[in-house]
Amino acid sequence: MKGKVMFVVGGLTGYVLGTRAGRERYEQIKTQWVKLWNAKPVRAQRGKVEDFAKARISEVPAALWSGVSAVAKVVSQQGSTPGQKLDKAISKTEDTVQDVSETVKDARTASGTSTSSAPKPAVRKPAAPKTTVPKPKSGE
Repeated sequence: MKGKVMFVVGGLTGYVLGTRAGRERYEQIKTQWVKLWNAKPVRAQRGKVEDFAKARISEVPAALWSGVSAVAKVVSQQGSTPGQKLDKAISKTEDTVQDVSETVKDARTASGTSTSSAPKPAVRKPAAPKTTVPKPKSGE
């Protein structure tokens, strides 16, 4: 659902920015957007999002700091190759993101807002490298 909404928003944005219909059509679109933005259901949802954000904003600096310090700690270690450092930093960052995600999910559950029940996208494995058989020379 989120992907569909983002697609529609992107399409509308592209149309507005790329339209050649002129200023009159732009004003029509803008007027409709303002009506939608100020509609009662949209205002109610905006209020919920603002309240949630205000309640959770104090957690953001701590999460960012823990992620940055984890990456800095891994990068400053001696005796590892740059690739190993990067792998460790990514792993620690993913752990921090997972922790923050769980905190947000717990907060949503506690505040009564629903979470998306859509399954997470599957992780794709890289394709196996293609092997080629050398062609025999013409004359053999």
